[in-house]
Amino acid sequence: MNSLLLSNPNFTSLNTPIGIRSLRRRSSRDSTPFGLGFRSPRCSIDTPYEGKVPVFPRINLWDPYKRLGISIYASEEEIWGARNFLWEQYQQHERSRESIEAAFEKILMASFRNRKRTKINLKTRLKQKVEESPPWVKSLLEFFEVPPTVIILRRLFLFAFMGGWSIMNSAEGGPAFQVAISLAACIYFLNDKTKSVARASVIGFGALVAGWICGSLVVPMVPSFLLQPTWTLELLTSLVVYVFLFLACTFLK
Repeated sequence: MNSLLLSNPNFTSLNTPIGIRSLRRRSSRDSTPFGLGFRSPRCSIDTPYEGKVPVFPRINLWDPYKRLGISIYASEEEIWGARNFLWEQYQQHERSRESIEAAFEKILMASFRNRKRTKINLKTRLKQKVEESPPWVKSLLEFFEVPPTVIILRRLFLFAFMGGWSIMNSAEGGPAFQVAISLAACIYFLNDKTKSVARASVIGFGALVAGWICGSLVVPMVPSFLLQPTWTLELLTSLVVYVFLFLACTFLK
């Protein structure tokens, strides 16, 4: 044995104290549960996901305009452009998305309130101007009213159709038939509003006469190169009459 140990220094006898201690250390390593001492190699996928995601640097700014990086006088297109640009850059970070969207919504709500306040102030100023106007102006304004938009558009379409019809038939004859239909429609609408045929007829014929007089005075002043050769003075005057009939049956009480 001694000769064997001398001939091979790396060989350790199991019967010697040194060999026993070496065997115990080896057995203790072999008795370790499988996988307990194993360490997996670290790689980029083991790092937190948000560590690789860009974070919005102005996420905690209180001013929504400064948060989006725009001026308080920015237009709606600039607001949308800033929001979409930042959203594409930081869409993978949840808190950044929430901060950008919150600033965008605050700006939109502030813009809506400003527009609403402007409309209210405009109505208030107009009402105040009417109240401060002279008595004769107030008396004159009592004869006018603004109907709903649907009614305005319907009557505008009717008289515009009459004007187009007159232009299309300008080469065949005068617009007497179209003017008569327009006058009848004007009287009908006025009667429906005033509940008086006599008053509706007076207003309708008055609008017809006023339109014809104004047309006769204004049309000759229009340069001839702006007009078609087939457009006669009678046709152009009837177009002015349609405008007066439309205004009378729509805005007069």
